[in-house]
Amino acid sequence: MRALLTAREMKKCDENTIEHFGVPSCVLMERAALRFVEELEKKGLCDGSVGIVCGTGNNGGDGLAAARLLFLKGCDVRYYLCGDPAKCTKDCRMQYNINRNYQVPEAERFEDLLESGVLVDAIFGIGLSRNIEGEYAHMIEEMNAAKAFRAAVDMPSGISADSGNVMGIAVRCDLTVTFGFGKAGQYLMPGADYCGEIVVTEVGITKESLLGETPECWAMEEGDLSLLEPLDVCRHKGSAGKVLVVAGGPQMAGAAYFASRSAYLMGSGMVKVYTPACNRPTLQTLLPEAVLTDYEDRSQGDLLSLIQWADVILIGPGIGVRPQTKKIVSYVLENAAVPVVCDADCLNIFAQNLQMLRNPHTELILTPHMGEMARLTGESVLYLKDHMREAAAEFSREYQVTCVLKDARTVTCVPFQKTYIQIFGNPGMATAGSGDVLSGIIAGCIAQRVPVSEAAALGVMIHGMAGDMAAAKKGMRSLLATDIMDSIPMVLERRKSDE
Repeated sequence: MRALLTAREMKKCDENTIEHFGVPSCVLMERAALRFVEELEKKGLCDGSVGIVCGTGNNGGDGLAAARLLFLKGCDVRYYLCGDPAKCTKDCRMQYNINRNYQVPEAERFEDLLESGVLVDAIFGIGLSRNIEGEYAHMIEEMNAAKAFRAAVDMPSGISADSGNVMGIAVRCDLTVTFGFGKAGQYLMPGADYCGEIVVTEVGITKESLLGETPECWAMEEGDLSLLEPLDVCRHKGSAGKVLVVAGGPQMAGAAYFASRSAYLMGSGMVKVYTPACNRPTLQTLLPEAVLTDYEDRSQGDLLSLIQWADVILIGPGIGVRPQTKKIVSYVLENAAVPVVCDADCLNIFAQNLQMLRNPHTELILTPHMGEMARLTGESVLYLKDHMREAAAEFSREYQVTCVLKDARTVTCVPFQKTYIQIFGNPGMATAGSGDVLSGIIAGCIAQRVPVSEAAALGVMIHGMAGDMAAAKKGMRSLLATDIMDSIPMVLERRKSDE
């Protein structure tokens, strides 16, 4: 698990490293430039011409230092300083003067750099606080239109380090070399798309620079598969995790299948499915391992016994919004004493009566996509996309639930705890049934005794990794939910040890 910092947190780390630990700011700038140049060299990008566009802030100073380092290595490099040199920050002005002393080639006009094989963006970095307009906007348009490989120093200019939103216009990069920590906006859309490949490098700003402050945003990594406990040699189906799946409606047997099989593939020992009788033939054929109970003409006592049997409950995929399913959702929430994963139509039922979320005496995990979140909150999808972290965190705190807000990059908020940003996954996963697979994975994580505070984010990571593995094998365009589900075992094989 690694921290992803906001602009405020990163600036504070800079200050702490300089003021508390006594590392001179010019040293950090030199290290940043050195690491950036090293990444260009690793990728063979120093063999042709390099043009570096520098602002007058410290991000521009990083770019100026990189220009000098490249020049001293014999590279064909030129830089252009945007703005008045007299308005440079102290460290940026120092780098500008050093470059002039070394006679590093300086372009007379910005346009002189547009034919370069590599264009480097060192204009604003993470310090941008308002939309880009005027001459700077025109320059970024020209950079984006150039037939060059584009690399950003720390952050593509115009991308919010906090939200990933485009601030008027932004440089669209193939590579972003960032320093110390990844930034939240580099992994949220559309920022992630504008960053291209992201390389996080060490410059002397470490976890110690946080001075004990806990960052708001985190990302699960492959090593976090260790949250899944090793397999007990004495385990049996009753001790391996019991999952109750309330899913499927008429013509929606697939939702129950995807959710239930995904829970099984996570290692659950038993899965019971509470579903309409019409789904029995399909589910018995596709998933004979599951134990089925159809809810037509059944008493609430049957459902209560299932609730009391389960270690975790998943409710919602494909159930529809009908008087009968509303009663089932209400009954589950009133009687459950184990974590409940709420997905799909369960969320649409909540949207009609949000008071239902205030009554349960157990932990709830909600997994809305943008449309469902819009119905839950009354906000527009456009607003939610622009404020993913804030919207998920506010909803999580308001209703004391774990909120998994799904989009191209999913955000998971645990109330008054961590916010997780997904760093895996691909566009091919936008396919019917993919969400049912995710909810089954999350339920499976809880059944494997992963704490609820981490299970949702771990499930999102496993889902994304499975999607990436499936896409590598089959291609993104043709990806199906079945392909994602069938890749779960390959993800779990990445766990370091099951001894």
